[in-house]
Amino acid sequence: MTTDVKNYLKTALLGSFFYVNYKIKLSLQMDSLNSLRYLNKFLYQYRSYLLWGTVFTIISNVFSIAPAPIVRYAFDLIEEAVDLHYLYKGYQNHDNIYALFAQITLFYGALIVAMALLRGVFLFMVRQTIIVMSRLIEYDLKNTIYAQYQNLPLSFYRRNNTGDLMARISEDVGQVRMYLGPAIMYSINLVTLSVMIIAFMFMIDTTLAFYTILPLPFLSISIYYVSNWINKQSTELQKQLSGLSTYTQEAFSGVRVVKAFSREDDSIRRFAETSEKYRKHAIRLSYIEALFYPLIILLVGLSSTLIIYIGGIEVMKGKITNGVIAEFVIYSNMLVWPVTAIGWVMSLAQRAAASQTRINEFLEVKNEIVSTKNTEREIVGKIAFHDVALTYPDTGVQALQNISFEVQAGETLAILGTTGSGKSTIANLIPRMYDVTAGKILIDDIPIEEYAIGSLRSQISVVPQDVFLFSESIRNNIKFGLEDCTEEQLIQAVKDADLYHNVMDFPEKLETLIGERGITLSGGQKQRASIARAIIRNPKILILDDSLSAVDTKTEHAILNNLERIMHNRTSIIISHRVSSVKLANKILVLDEGHLVEQGTHESLMQNNGLYKELYEKQLQTEGEEVG
Repeated sequence: MTTDVKNYLKTALLGSFFYVNYKIKLSLQMDSLNSLRYLNKFLYQYRSYLLWGTVFTIISNVFSIAPAPIVRYAFDLIEEAVDLHYLYKGYQNHDNIYALFAQITLFYGALIVAMALLRGVFLFMVRQTIIVMSRLIEYDLKNTIYAQYQNLPLSFYRRNNTGDLMARISEDVGQVRMYLGPAIMYSINLVTLSVMIIAFMFMIDTTLAFYTILPLPFLSISIYYVSNWINKQSTELQKQLSGLSTYTQEAFSGVRVVKAFSREDDSIRRFAETSEKYRKHAIRLSYIEALFYPLIILLVGLSSTLIIYIGGIEVMKGKITNGVIAEFVIYSNMLVWPVTAIGWVMSLAQRAAASQTRINEFLEVKNEIVSTKNTEREIVGKIAFHDVALTYPDTGVQALQNISFEVQAGETLAILGTTGSGKSTIANLIPRMYDVTAGKILIDDIPIEEYAIGSLRSQISVVPQDVFLFSESIRNNIKFGLEDCTEEQLIQAVKDADLYHNVMDFPEKLETLIGERGITLSGGQKQRASIARAIIRNPKILILDDSLSAVDTKTEHAILNNLERIMHNRTSIIISHRVSSVKLANKILVLDEGHLVEQGTHESLMQNNGLYKELYEKQLQTEGEEVG
């Protein structure tokens, strides 16, 4: 092979190598870095960790490469010493030559061990910087996602299930951390070590260096084409994992229903089917990733074979020594992990890109419920609805149409109606969980949009129809309404909710742990605990959204009698489908399919002979039948 041809092949080989790597980088930039770009602000925030991690990586690679030239010198020294050993055999200096050879060999061995120890020290420093950086970013990213979850409106949670939300803040963030930690760490190691090794090889012998890196372009080409498969499968795998998490979460939350209907076997079967889909996608991804490693070992083994063959020819020509071959074999083996890491790093990057894309979908959601003036003031409690209409944005269902009414501060308003008439929608509009589609809502004659969200909601207590209690003690669940309440306030709230005697019958009393979603309490006890949590904060506006539906008539009367004192001079809204619950109201609204069909006092509505009278008489008849 002539020198010109050899130089041409070297140029073409290196050119193709860098071109293909450029194409890989460009592909990653287009497909992955677009979504991963969000993480740049975190990398900038912890740039000192990244900088020192790079420095420590370079230093550790110096100590990693340094033994190779030492091996070359030692190998050549051994070869010369063996020749001298036989040359001076039988002479007086023979033993001195052997002793000197042993000392020098021991010195080189100790030097290599020292290099390995120093490399280990700096590798430890690498992990203490880059891996620690990834953990810090993981912490910040989870906090960012959780804060976004807290900021988003109720409509967001109607559109997305809990399992998917959990998967994005746990599994997806975990995939991103693997990119920020191991992937970045091994990428820096790949670049620095490869550049240093290739530079050393070309400085020592151009021919051997050429044949050593000969398989690398083929490896790059294979990675370029397989990376697209990995990206597609990673995205699908994360979707399957999200579905599996959603089903599992719902199965655990609804375990009472599952057992009540004796559907355990069906639940197990459906879980197995969902899990099987995830397993198939995971195995398919593993198959694709498994293509990298045998291919890499084959190509690196080919490099070692070429080094020994071409090096042997060069040794016979007297151009290099045997020590150079040994040094290049070490360099070739040192390239095994960096080159192997290419496939693994690309897999991590593609998985992280798929996960970050899913995370970005939620982080980019904007909360349209914002304050126009951020007004913070103590409200008195006057509420006015003027031609209010609402169509739920997530379902398109029109819940309210042309609703107009007014409640003076300190008055009690009752809202009656059949299921789906829009009662709970009004309860959601007053604390501004949703914005109206048309019309306007005024509180103390100020548009509700002008109030600061936190200030408004902190002065309103809502007892929802669907009671939710945390997996905490009864005390902590009630104190959730007012964290810094006194013991007297806590006990009084429990008594006002007619829960005191029930709690005192428990062995642990207020410290009783109630399990997930209050599963250890009865329906009525959960509702009364929710009422205690609402009234302990002494709100300006109190909303009871069908919160007495799970208690009997006797308990309902006891709670209402207690609430009569609490609701005095406080704007209160009682939403119910029971006519008996509205006896404390100054004004009554009757809804039907989103329309306000009647409003007035009990006496005036009874005289109208409308829907209210019909509901009242039906419920009186039902109560009479129950008594009979």
